[in-house]
Amino acid sequence: MDQEKFGKFLKEIRKKHHLTQKQLADKYHVTYQAVSKWENGKNLPDLALMKEIGKDFNVSIEEMFEGKISRTPKKNKKWVVIFSGITILLIILIFVVFFQKDGSDFTFKTLSSTCDNFNLSGNIAYNEKKSSIYITNIEYCGSEDQTAYQKIECTLYEKNQNIEMKIASFKYDKDKPITLEEFLKTVTFTVDQYAKICKEYSKNNMYLFISAEDQNEKVTSYKVPLSFQECSK
Repeated sequence: MDQEKFGKFLKEIRKKHHLTQKQLADKYHVTYQAVSKWENGKNLPDLALMKEIGKDFNVSIEEMFEGKISRTPKKNKKWVVIFSGITILLIILIFVVFFQKDGSDFTFKTLSSTCDNFNLSGNIAYNEKKSSIYITNIEYCGSEDQTAYQKIECTLYEKNQNIEMKIASFKYDKDKPITLEEFLKTVTFTVDQYAKICKEYSKNNMYLFISAEDQNEKVTSYKVPLSFQECSK
């Protein structure tokens, strides 16, 4: 998902309904700073809140992912009276063919970790032509690793049988050492329209690989498998 597209889309919806950021924040029991971050493309609401926003403003999650209204506006009663039943059927047929060619029927799934030491939340939307994935709120739950690392890399991989593909990577390489827990709080994956190798996503199709190097150049690594759960639009 493109966070900037989502932010502009949300801002347009808010202004269209004559709401201030404060009024929108109060409606969903969040701070106006949170709304500001959404609209500026710095953060995203969670999937449950997206669904609530979509329901209230009559937009689909797919349209939020695309950052625009993709549905055809409803015809008013005058146009319905003017056009005959045959014409209406032809119009419907044209749109069905168009959307089939466009491949706009997305499958939506939520993401979670199957590793006891890590929690995360995210979602993925995909069809035959497009794939978008968003992962945030990665949390390290293991109490034994309080090491201060000088280099850490968290990489998202997709796996299909013996084929593996690197999707995206998030790195930390600064003078000030950081713990794994602190690092993961800064990690967010936002990937739009990548060339997937899986037709369908299920358990073990995707994982995070974390490699951390301490000040003595000792490397500690973690593999975090992801699970998928289908959700309704």
